[in-house]
Amino acid sequence: MTLTLYQIDAFANKLFKGNPAAICPLDKWLPDELMQSIAHENNLSETAFFVPIDSTYEIRWFTPTCEVDLCGHATLAAAFVLFNILEYQQDEIQFSSKSGTLTVTKNKNWLEMDFPAQLLTPCPTPKQISEAFSITPIACFKSEDYVVVFKDEQSILVAEPNLSLLNQLDLRGVIITAQGSDFDFVIRFFAPKHGINEDPVTGSAFTQVAPYWAKQLNKSSLVAKQLSKRGGEIRCQHLGQRVKISGTAIKYMTGVITLPDMAK
Repeated sequence: MTLTLYQIDAFANKLFKGNPAAICPLDKWLPDELMQSIAHENNLSETAFFVPIDSTYEIRWFTPTCEVDLCGHATLAAAFVLFNILEYQQDEIQFSSKSGTLTVTKNKNWLEMDFPAQLLTPCPTPKQISEAFSITPIACFKSEDYVVVFKDEQSILVAEPNLSLLNQLDLRGVIITAQGSDFDFVIRFFAPKHGINEDPVTGSAFTQVAPYWAKQLNKSSLVAKQLSKRGGEIRCQHLGQRVKISGTAIKYMTGVITLPDMAK
């Protein structure tokens, strides 16, 4: 049995930037254990699988260690594969997922994802976070992840957290953020407990931080930068209970996965 795999750099307009995702189109779902093994073998922050259901698609995402309920960059990459490689003819794709229906719209070279907003709850800064960073944050919130606000962009750039401490936290990961100099805001994202020490660009993180910065800056349309080594530019629009997250993507590789007969 063979599967086609595409590796796509999401939130990037040239190779070796943004966040690489592995995309595996399927005719029908494989066993969960097999999809997890493929994601582990790929060793990227996310591997996405999708299956056509009538005029829509079901999508699932796996890190090297577990399945997650929402992933932005791999959804962007999956839509890129459908639009640009598999010749999907419409300008809008609907994905059915564990986080509900996710819509991706093609707008020239940009792909716009419509995701549910995740509201933040203020919380005391966990001891592990306070001790993990050398700079004291000015605020801490929680949603799917901890969102930690620092005083300026430089604090985000120079952060070198103790990942073993962040690995002890109860939520998925830690987003650190500050107002930007050339962008409305900047972020970085760490999720060592899910096998991702630092994620290059994290689409789902912006469902949490875009509503926060929209309120802080009193504007609904924002441009953000994830300050990882690879980096990525994201356009966000806060629409109350939804967030539109836009980015570009580029194909790095097409490959073939060879599976044993028992995978049928």
